[in-house]
Formats: sequence, C-alpha cells, structure tokens
Amino acid sequence: MQSLAEHRKFSVAPMLDWTDRHCRYFLRLLSGNALLYTEMVTTGALIYGKGDYLAFNEQEHPVALQLGGSDAGDMARCAVMAQERGYDEVNINVGCPSDRVKNGSFGACLMAQPEVVAASVKAMQAEVDIPVTVKCRIGIDDMDEYHAFAQFVETVANAGCDTFIVHARKAWLQGLSPKENREVPPLNYPRVHQLKADWPQLNISINGGVKTLDAVKEQLNHVDGVMMGREVYANPYLMASVDKEIFKEHSTPLTRREIVLKMQQYIETIDEPGFKPWHVARHMLGLYAGEAGGRIWRRYLSQNGTGKSPDPSLLLNALDSVETAQANVAAFNESKVG
Repeated sequence: MQSLAEHRKFSVAPMLDWTDRHCRYFLRLLSGNALLYTEMVTTGALIYGKGDYLAFNEQEHPVALQLGGSDAGDMARCAVMAQERGYDEVNINVGCPSDRVKNGSFGACLMAQPEVVAASVKAMQAEVDIPVTVKCRIGIDDMDEYHAFAQFVETVANAGCDTFIVHARKAWLQGLSPKENREVPPLNYPRVHQLKADWPQLNISINGGVKTLDAVKEQLNHVDGVMMGREVYANPYLMASVDKEIFKEHSTPLTRREIVLKMQQYIETIDEPGFKPWHVARHMLGLYAGEAGGRIWRRYLSQNGTGKSPDPSLLLNALDSVETAQANVAAFNESKVG
C-alpha cells in the first residue's frame, strides 16, 4: 500500500464548481493512485451551512479536503470534521485570488500573512492525525521575489507543515480576474525547483501549465509531485495512463466504453431530490477528446442531459451515438482502402 506522499506524485487540483464528488468518482475510475482534492470548502460553510459539504464516496480514496479560512480555531474545528468523515488529508487554500476569497481573509492574500497560516497549521495539527498541507502561489502583487516566497514557506514549515503544493505563478489581487490569474502571470518553475533544492526535507508539488505526462515526468526530476487541473478536466482520459507511466503499475486501464458503463451504473444508484444525470455527465464531456465521435459525445450530453425531462439513460445513448459514428468512420476508411 502506497503512502500518501507517494500518491502525491500525481494529484488533481481542487477546482471550484468542478471537482465535486461525482467528478472525483469518475476520475478514480481512470487512476487508482492519483490523489484527488475536493473543491475548496470554507470554514463558514462547514460550521454554519446547512448542506453536507463533506460528502464523498469511499471509492474516492485517497482524497483530500481543501479548506478555506484564516481563523485558527475554526480551521482546527473543520480539520476534526474532515478527519471524522474519513478524509486522508486537509489542505489549506493560500492560492485562490478571487475577490470573494480575498474579502473573507483567506486564499492568496494570506501569503502576506504567513504567521496567520502558521497559526492555523499548529492548531489543526494539534487536533488531527491526518496531514495538514498548504497550497500556495509563488507570490502576490509586488511580493514577487524568491526571498519573500521562501520566508513564507519557512514560517509555515516551522509551524509543522511539511507539504506544499505550489502554483508556479504569482497572483495579482488587484486588476486580474481569477481566470486571468490562472493564465496571465508567467509561470516560474525554477522558483519552485529552487524551493525544493533549498528545502529537500519538504514534500513539494508543482502546479500550473503542465499538460502532458511527459511534462509530469520532467517535473518529477526537480520536485516530489505534480498537480494537474484544467488539462485533466478537458481531457480526462489522459489519467488512464497515470498508474502505468507515473506510478509504474502494470494494471490494464478501463476503456472509455467500460468507464461509460460504470458511470451509468453510478448514476442509477443516486436517489437524491433534484438530481439529474447531467450533474454527473457534465464532468465527462472531454472523455472522447481527440477521438472520432468526440464532438457527437459532447453534443448529445449537452442537448439531452438538461431540461425538464432529462434522459435517464443519458450515457448509454450517448455511447451508442459515438460508437455508431466510429463504425461509420471505420467503414468509410475501409472502403477507401478497398
């Protein structure tokens, strides 16, 4: 059985409105080893909200909760909740640059307050046995020197945190939208590599702009792990090669067809008010990316997964449409050869 540190060699980023429990169940079918993260959940939602923000499927393990907050007492209370529910890790969000996060005094703005993050780490670790980790940027606004970044890490590491996931871009808290902050500030991989060189005892994962497993392997020459986000969401089947390519396992991955059948079965097990197959299918739009029938797959799901009377056999019927298109392409190609 692999340790959590080993699972961190490849992880899927916490993505707001994307990496919900349905998405994570889907991604787990593709890789048994990748570490999965929840969407960010705030301490306020967990303590005062009426919904169950900690629900997940046992099949998702290993899975980490990403937590947004800055009050050490609240963070510790929520870490206990996460451990009691069975999460494998709790991660502190020090990277999200949205105004909503900034106004709540958590997210990327906390990079300017390392002592606040350190206090949360201490309080959380005093109450739970699961790892407490931090996801951060390399800087914010005019705080854009390696010294300031290293000082943040040193302060938090001295409080007991030994694992950092670093988005290798700084964040502009003024003037850029959250989307722009994922794309406009330039990537600075060497700064993260330098952090690992200076702090070899820390577990350092890198995030941002990595789009292929070859690029993952290159990064693993410099850091302990790689976190991918948007590319996994757009082209999820790349994860079918993660266990072999990154974790050196020889198991045979599920085919796209097998995944569709399992996800249809999953949909049929859900009995919740207001649930629609689209709540699952929306995470699967990219399953056939780059394949014949990929556009048909996306269009069928989008057109038939929503509305007042959604198709209960949505995935199966979409699969039929794709396989019919693929058979037609194969027959046409065969006729040309003949």
